[in-house]
Amino acid sequence: MMTINNQMPDYQRHGRTTAIDNHSDLQVLKRIKRYLLPKNFVISPALLEEIVSGYDIGDPLADTLAADGIRFSKPLQHAIIAGNIDPKLADNTAFMALTDQFSNHPDWFDPKLAQIGAIAYRRYPLMLIWLLRNVALMTGYSIPALSLPLIQTGALTHDALPRLMRTYAYILAVSEHPQQDNSFHSQRTPITEVLAIGSEGWQQSVKVRQIHTLVRQNLIKGKLSSVHNSPDSSLIGSTHHNLDGSWNTDYWGIPINQTDMIATHLQFSLLIMRGLRLLGARISHEEAEGILHLWNLASYWMGVDLERLPKDENACWEWLYTYLSIQQLDFKMGRPLAKALHDLPRQLMGEDNRRGRFVEMVNASVTRTIVGDDIGDGLELPKSKIRFGVLSSVPILFALDTARQHNQIVAAKLEQFRAKRQDNMNWWLKKNDDYYK
Repeated sequence: MMTINNQMPDYQRHGRTTAIDNHSDLQVLKRIKRYLLPKNFVISPALLEEIVSGYDIGDPLADTLAADGIRFSKPLQHAIIAGNIDPKLADNTAFMALTDQFSNHPDWFDPKLAQIGAIAYRRYPLMLIWLLRNVALMTGYSIPALSLPLIQTGALTHDALPRLMRTYAYILAVSEHPQQDNSFHSQRTPITEVLAIGSEGWQQSVKVRQIHTLVRQNLIKGKLSSVHNSPDSSLIGSTHHNLDGSWNTDYWGIPINQTDMIATHLQFSLLIMRGLRLLGARISHEEAEGILHLWNLASYWMGVDLERLPKDENACWEWLYTYLSIQQLDFKMGRPLAKALHDLPRQLMGEDNRRGRFVEMVNASVTRTIVGDDIGDGLELPKSKIRFGVLSSVPILFALDTARQHNQIVAAKLEQFRAKRQDNMNWWLKKNDDYYK
């Protein structure tokens, strides 16, 4: 609803928010509207207001602890796993509420449904990392509200590989399930339930939630203002930050807020799931429901208000379409992040390595084919004449998935191949992460 005197609509009260029809020609929005939303779909004013109001809400429980100077990750894990609560925290309401949240699965969580989703999510290891880096992350880099925390913490053009692999390790931890082939990690005790209390996914959720909280508080207080004079700061427009380099809440809302955390949740669940289907994977309605259910628990543990999470796949697409429609895009800000991620293969294999150049072109082709050329152009990703070759995977993957569903021998061989491929792809984690060593 418009305000008086021809002022901007109330939903544009943050500078980061554009008019709802400003990106109507964006390829990803046109595809969502054409193929994934009802024909009579219109953006809901109620959903629009919910998304915008979420900009101003962080993680109340964790933020309360951070304001008191409490780092909760280790004492919380110790309290739940060992049963010993730090006497100094026993009377802390926020800490005890957080302990309750992580001590048991919520009543709505269905471990069987989550396992169905985890099995489907983990079934395609090469596709999974393809889609993580080239769809989920690249899409996020086109949205400055999601890129800016990386820029202002100084984590922009360096450490691209550790950032990618730590993110990859988290989605692996969330989707760890009892039925997977553990032959390559026989020393590891097999898990008994998806996202079990005390599991790697549970532990990483606690740790990442604390990291997000500390980054949020430091950005708000300007404690990361030293990056204001760094080369990365030139990418942030003068209206986007305060003079001391601290976070401009009037423009952006709270850093790592409820709305942006849900957007990240959908990057790792909905967008990866859609990408798998586009590349030929046969993911059933129940498996899709399971993937979203799995990530609902992970997001709930990461501090997302459950009431704000979209309830099913259709609601997820409506939420994502609305969110993308009103985000100010700034490709200039995201380009260094995109370039650092794009250049990884040749950094690892050598600048003159043909295979490295080929992998880079394949990665860029995945982004352009699934997300769109406009975002690919904006992030200055290369454009290959044979870029649609990535779609050659569709009949292959579809045929293999069909055979897997109807032949147990084929299914077993494919699982052995998946486990070996997954182990090979974990090379960095096996060098740098104690869980995989």
